[in-house]
Formats: sequence, structure tokens, C-alpha cells
Amino acid sequence: MTTAPRYDDLKAVLVNCTLNPDPQTSHTGRLLDAVAHLMRGAGVEVEEVHAVRHAIAPGVQPDMSDTFPDDAWPQLWPLFDAADIVVIGTPLWLGEESSVCRRIIERLYAMSGELNDRGQSIFYNKVGGAVITGNEDGVKHTAMSLLFALQHLGCAIPPQADCGWIGEIGPGPSYGDPTDDGAVGFGNAFTRRNTTIMSWNLMHLAATLKANPLPTYGNDRTAINAGETFGHRNPEPLPRRS
Repeated sequence: MTTAPRYDDLKAVLVNCTLNPDPQTSHTGRLLDAVAHLMRGAGVEVEEVHAVRHAIAPGVQPDMSDTFPDDAWPQLWPLFDAADIVVIGTPLWLGEESSVCRRIIERLYAMSGELNDRGQSIFYNKVGGAVITGNEDGVKHTAMSLLFALQHLGCAIPPQADCGWIGEIGPGPSYGDPTDDGAVGFGNAFTRRNTTIMSWNLMHLAATLKANPLPTYGNDRTAINAGETFGHRNPEPLPRRS
């Protein structure tokens, strides 16, 4: 059997966007636990954020404490800033991510003006993934939304960077709920496979980017703001219509 690689120099932040205030009974948390187990087993330092337990203010500014004095985002941001891997987990409600998840995306977007020491987006050389759970359709749709947001900010997205589980449509047990013969969803081969592939691909790409950061040519925003075009030119205008 091939020896598993080690990634002892990587850091990951896993964000649980459940609406459940108790992390011990969060179905999304159960699937994030599987991701955390794989990453910790490979040596990754994993931080877990249970978003609903923090007073994360609405808004798209790095610090909203002028309007919301207890805004927790300035204290949480250093976890994301230090991370090589960002995984956002959310339940499905009416086929979409939770309101808590959308707030996380908005506050990450609030940091999009920040640059690293190479003049690139602060999210460059980080990788992103999505974990979705629920009892209704929407896993792929919601993963698409979250992964688009992460890449638009500057994160790299490896192949197959999402995993999820949806039970029988309608009210009923969710991922991790106990049954007489185990737990709901734990025996699902599709979920287990995708969770494993996502976790390892996130680690592989994060390690690659840590060793070989994206070159700055063409994406150095400090240089662009100073007038550098990196070869861009406007095309010829369309002919005037008669």
C-alpha cells in the first residue's frame, strides 16, 4: 500500500455554518469531523469554527464594530489569514446554504481588498472546499455557489473540492443521526468517497502552492494600480451602426 504523505506544515480552518447552537448535535459538524480526521491524520493543524456561536455582524467591511460593537469577525479573521485550507460546511435550507454561511461569505468578501506581501489577493495560495448536508436537493447547486465565491476571492479550487450528503427527501433523519445498526449516512459510499477525495486534494494542492506560490506576473494589484498593464490592451471598437 502506498505510504500516505504528511502535511505537517499546513493549517486548515473548517467553518461549520449550522444553525444549531450545539456543535455536538450538528449534522454538518459530523461530516466536517470526517474531513478534520483525515487532515489531522496527515499532520495538518486544524481549527474549527462554529460560526453561529460568534457575533459575526452583517456587512462587507473588515470591521463592523462601529455599527455592531460586539462584531467578532476581527477576532476570527486571523484564523483564515493563517490558513492554507478553507473549508466551508453548511446545511441546506430551501435548497440553499444557511443564512450563517452567507454571512461568512460576505465577511470573507469584506477582506478582498487586502493584499499579501507580493501584491496579490490575500486569498492567493489558499485552497477552498465545500461540505454540504441536508434532507433536500441542492448539494451541487450550493457547492457551486460556495466554490465560485472562494475562487472569486482568490482561493484555488482543486479537482472534486466538494462533498455532501442528503437523505431521503422530506423530514427525517440527517447525517450522523443514530440508528439501530449505526448512523445515518456513515455507510454511504458516495459521500465517503467524495469526502476522502476532497480532503486529500485540498491538502495536495495547498502543499503545492505553499512550495510554489502563484507567480505575481499579471496579478500584482499593487503594480496594476500603479499603471502596469501586463500586456493588456483594449480591442478595436465595434463599427458604428448606420
